[in-house]
Amino acid sequence: MTRYTHGHHPAVTDSYRRRDAENSAAYALDRLAPGRSLLDVGCGPGSITVDLARRVAPGPVTAVDSSPEAVDLARATAAAAGVENIGFRVADVHRLDLPDDSFDVVHAHQVLQHVADPVRALAEMRRVARPGGTVAARDADYSGMYWYPRLPELDSWMDLYQRVARGNGGEPDAGRRLAAWAREAGFTDVTYVAEVWSHSDPDGRAWWGGMWARRILESDLGRQAVAEGDATREELERISRGWTAWSRDPDGVFVVPHGAILCRA
Repeated sequence: MTRYTHGHHPAVTDSYRRRDAENSAAYALDRLAPGRSLLDVGCGPGSITVDLARRVAPGPVTAVDSSPEAVDLARATAAAAGVENIGFRVADVHRLDLPDDSFDVVHAHQVLQHVADPVRALAEMRRVARPGGTVAARDADYSGMYWYPRLPELDSWMDLYQRVARGNGGEPDAGRRLAAWAREAGFTDVTYVAEVWSHSDPDGRAWWGGMWARRILESDLGRQAVAEGDATREELERISRGWTAWSRDPDGVFVVPHGAILCRA
């Protein structure tokens, strides 16, 4: 079993609400069409799910997450948006309680980096996809992230994140491994795509740096780090100040690379 490194503090879930189909699933949008059925694995607070559901409506969408709290947030997001073609349930991607050959598209965003067995998860996603359907997954690659200026506080943040995430049973560099995992899961038709997020304009720096300045102190990541002896509160506060300093630097650049796969079931 793994422990979700970020947790569900508002500092985390509020940031996820900025995600939509265009900025988080562009590589897979040509696989969506009205009337197609879709499974969204690891739906989180549901902003991507709602956007995908609009694109396949009136096709049915099932959204699952291992966290009941996340499922409740996603259900509320869909209700607020007036999107009604989504059913929600708590589920473990390693053992989906869903029939074989059920969905035209199975989608997962930033999920496989956090699961205990990504190959088994992809095999389950393949099982519930219809023959000829698509399994689409996208994950960040932490070691591939780069930023400027190269502040020591952000170097400390990366080192700490890698240690905590791996201690929780995850793989923070999942982005580069997706194609290999997919082939190990039994897929033979796999297309690999590379995409990036850039948080390098003034608004992006203010949001990304401000979010991490808060998140390192308030989310499960920071609490775990202190509880397990990976960092002191003073070290977290130093990292937080580093994020604030970076966010205010007019030359600041931060790029998040992602790997994504499109697999034919």
